Amino acid sequence: MTWWIWIVGGIALLAFELAIPGGIIFLFFGVSAIVVGTLVALDIGGPLWLQTVIFAVMSIVSTLTLRGPILRRMAASTGDSASIDAIVGQEAVTAEEIIPGAEGKVELRGASWTAQNVGTEALAAGHRCTVERVDGLKLYVR
Repeated sequence: MTWWIWIVGGIALLAFELAIPGGIIFLFFGVSAIVVGTLVALDIGGPLWLQTVIFAVMSIVSTLTLRGPILRRMAASTGDSASIDAIVGQEAVTAEEIIPGAEGKVELRGASWTAQNVGTEALAAGHRCTVERVDGLKLYVR
């Protein structure tokens, strides 16, 4: 088989992996196809049967050995730190003065949030405040 068919097939598998949510399987098949295509392009891929064996072995071994650790790492990176409830207790910086009971803007984690001052004192612009609770996309700060 010509090298470019392997490369195009690998790119198509990678695109398919990006297009569908889920289990990260096509990634390994796509990378394996690109590696086989590169070997064939360098004229060290051998006959078609050997290319197919290399592709199958690389795909299966990489899926079995790398899929679990990648999924665990992805699950860890989207754990508590990404949870909206993890924002409670963190410090935000007011972007404008917010009087008690009023809404205003605060900066937290590099993003602007709508916040309501639940304290008894006005919060000056640039003042650090603590997130008391979260309701949707609205923070309640003190």
